[in-house]
Amino acid sequence: MSRKPISVVKSRLHQNCSELIKPINDSHSLNDTTWCDWAPFDKNNYKELLGAVDNAFLVAYAIGMFISGIFGERLPLRYYLSAGMLLSGLFTSLFGLGYFWNIHMLWYFVLIQICNGLVQTTGWPSVVTCVGNWFGKGKRGLIMGIWNSHTSVGNILGSLIAGIWVNEQWGLSFVVPGIITAAMGVITFLFLIEYPEDVDCTPPQHHTSDGLEENQHNPEDLGSGPYTNKESSLETPARCSKEPSAQPAAISFLGALRIPGVVEFSLCLLFAKLVSYTFLYWLPLYIFNVAHFNAKQAGDLSTLFDVGGIIGGIMAGLISDYTNGRATTCCIMLILAAPMMFLYNFIGQSGIINSIVMLIICGALVNGPYALITTAVSADLGTHQSLKGNAKALSTVTAIIDGTGSIGAALGPLLAGLISPTGWNNVFYMLISADILACLLLCRLVYKEILAWKSSLGRDRGYKEI
Repeated sequence: MSRKPISVVKSRLHQNCSELIKPINDSHSLNDTTWCDWAPFDKNNYKELLGAVDNAFLVAYAIGMFISGIFGERLPLRYYLSAGMLLSGLFTSLFGLGYFWNIHMLWYFVLIQICNGLVQTTGWPSVVTCVGNWFGKGKRGLIMGIWNSHTSVGNILGSLIAGIWVNEQWGLSFVVPGIITAAMGVITFLFLIEYPEDVDCTPPQHHTSDGLEENQHNPEDLGSGPYTNKESSLETPARCSKEPSAQPAAISFLGALRIPGVVEFSLCLLFAKLVSYTFLYWLPLYIFNVAHFNAKQAGDLSTLFDVGGIIGGIMAGLISDYTNGRATTCCIMLILAAPMMFLYNFIGQSGIINSIVMLIICGALVNGPYALITTAVSADLGTHQSLKGNAKALSTVTAIIDGTGSIGAALGPLLAGLISPTGWNNVFYMLISADILACLLLCRLVYKEILAWKSSLGRDRGYKEI
């Protein structure tokens, strides 16, 4: 919710002033065609400057993420997450206060975005770790797919809240989400429970109990047996902080990288997140420029992409649970996303019905793999059988995967800012290329999943014959 307003407000910071009526008390000259713009975004290079503001946040977020997971393993998550939310609310509000303080210096907005990017890295490793502590592997894809819809709900709320004030006092488009974020930080501090053991609940099983034979065939297979054997089915997450002697040591960065599948899914997420975040930051401006809606209408219409993201995240989790094929589910959705993005660019703006349908479908296919990798896949790998029940790796693994993805999230909007002056078609060609690369990076894991399915079917036939 706190990240989305910038994408809505972009079209307000630089707009076509000839279509607006100049206020009576305006001090600009009659020939000034940028009187309604907000300096320093009133020049012809405004797209590059807006791209730099986006990138300040995303680069800081990507760098901070790799460090954040290490802290997340070693600090109480309730304090860590609450502090991050309070600071995130502060910096989001400070960006909007630039309007009321009449600030027109680029360095102010860039600095605020850098600080905001760093403090927001406390979020994702912490929340995935908490949910991973509470839910085992059985229905994790579906549970986390439903849970992960909060990201799209936040985007929708951010767009709608920002849209209320975008054409008037756009500073409130940031201040209000900032206040809400900080308030939720207080609620998190008061009510978050990190471990089931803290309230005398039984911890979940992170491994199924029927995969011993599958692991004998292929111990590293991600399709059906990477997280499974009979010994590890009895393993539980780290006990609560009341028993410090029972806590296993936190895993090292290199140790987390050696977990089978972490590198492939991290690199895949880099390109998947590149596509998703380009839509997040540039879709309202694309609709504003190509479909010629006003800033509020463009922001409202862009929320349909996130509605599709909710559907896609739940579908990806449900399908991957049923098939036990996380990589294959991601790969198929990525393959389908490429032609749909091509079609959206060429026919998506030909009518409002086309635009609505295409945005929902693209949102589902683009955000489905992104949601699955950052939630269920991260939790699966963070409780991998090679860790021998040490769930202390969960935050570090999540941070590595999301941190690598955040490099793509930084590259996407930057490239969009550089390429969009040459035409929006070229931006979509860049997105389709990234989507295909994300798919190719999963080929080895998909092959291993297919082999595991064949092996499982062969055993099933053998049992029936007996």
